Amino acid sequence: MNLKIALLGGDGVGPEVLAQAVKCLQSVETTFNHHFTFSYALVGAAAIDQTGNPLPDKTLELCKNSDAVLFGAVGTPKYDNDPNAKIRPEDGLLKLRKELTLFSNIRPVKVYTSLIDRSPLKKEIISGVDLIIYRELTGGIYFGEKKMNDAGTVASDLCEYSEKEIGRIAHLAFKAAKNRKEKVTLIDKANILESSRLWRKVVTKISESYPEVTLDFLFIDNAAMQMMLNPSQFDVILTSNMFGDIISEEASVISGSIGLLASASIGSEKAMFEPIHRSYAEAEGKDIANPIAAILSAAMLLEHFGLNEEAHSVHLAVENALNNNVVTPDLNPKSKFGTNYVGDYIANSIVDTDDFLNLNDENIGLGRSTII
Repeated sequence: MNLKIALLGGDGVGPEVLAQAVKCLQSVETTFNHHFTFSYALVGAAAIDQTGNPLPDKTLELCKNSDAVLFGAVGTPKYDNDPNAKIRPEDGLLKLRKELTLFSNIRPVKVYTSLIDRSPLKKEIISGVDLIIYRELTGGIYFGEKKMNDAGTVASDLCEYSEKEIGRIAHLAFKAAKNRKEKVTLIDKANILESSRLWRKVVTKISESYPEVTLDFLFIDNAAMQMMLNPSQFDVILTSNMFGDIISEEASVISGSIGLLASASIGSEKAMFEPIHRSYAEAEGKDIANPIAAILSAAMLLEHFGLNEEAHSVHLAVENALNNNVVTPDLNPKSKFGTNYVGDYIANSIVDTDDFLNLNDENIGLGRSTII
């Protein structure tokens, strides 16, 4: 398969972790005889500093003309700590989602057996957790009208949703649940918010078309508590933009590190893949950022195009690294392995899945993958 992939490294550790994802895709190219064309472009603070625009027209055009976008991260303290900044790095990401109509953000949360003791939660609470969050991505309070009075003392943000916006992501969530444990949990605040009451109305109606799927509801405050008390109760979570942002960050605690969580942002024509972690500016250039979320995002890219065996080979390579404790310091404070080494190790572990069990671990650790 031939794919054109736009690479938007962004800020902080974004370019560093993205580079490791590219290594893995290049390994997939070689192993499975595909051809991927990679093109780099600016976004976020890096783009502001060079062009004054967090999403330059050249970057947007590249993304529109590519089959998929692989994204790093955006944000720097320079803008985060300036409440008066008129342009922010995150504006570029929000505009990109809107321009590409990426309305569904899909965030899997899985507990790896080899890491179960690294989670701050008890083993019996998180054992077997395997859930997926469907977060609406182009509507709600993040995109609503924003106002500030002339004195700068009163501000408001409008949270607005339409039946269409809710319906299109709800169908995706129910279809996913059909192939999983057949359960959808809608997270909202319908006891207070009119927009949440519309969510319940639309989702309840849509659920009638999926009789095999159980639908239940949780208010966001209760859902946040349940995520810590009993996360295994969840299968597919469906929620709005802001609530999805919050609950998926909380869910990252379950796996032991936010550096493990990948995501896919899907639209009717385009798709973008990115780790859910922030730019982690304090780690920039220190070779300590966890690249696994970016690598797993690349695996989601492969799955999106039906390259399931190739994606499976990436997942196996990641598990091989975790099982052999080839991880960055966020997962093991005593680890001497850095971002680049972990990326190389995983990329070198990617082989035809039929041959995976015959992989020579010692040679992989030295960066020389061989099959015996």
